[in-house]
Amino acid sequence: MKAYVYVSMKKSVLDPQGKTIQGALTKMGYKGVADVRQGKYFELSLDGTLDHDAARKEVERMASEVLTNPVIEEFHYKLED
Repeated sequence: MKAYVYVSMKKSVLDPQGKTIQGALTKMGYKGVADVRQGKYFELSLDGTLDHDAARKEVERMASEVLTNPVIEEFHYKLED
């Protein structure tokens, strides 16, 4: 089983790196970009010892306790068999 975890800044938190990327895209001539929010991506290979529900709980725990700073970041994830 694999878990795909996506982490990004909360909408209420300023994302200076995203703004820098947006500015660079504009200067490079790309059109139509209204906003950029950057984030992190984690791909976790699970060892198969957990059922789907237990894996979901463990991924949520890892994401909230280790992979994100819950004060400024949020996450969502997908499990795949």
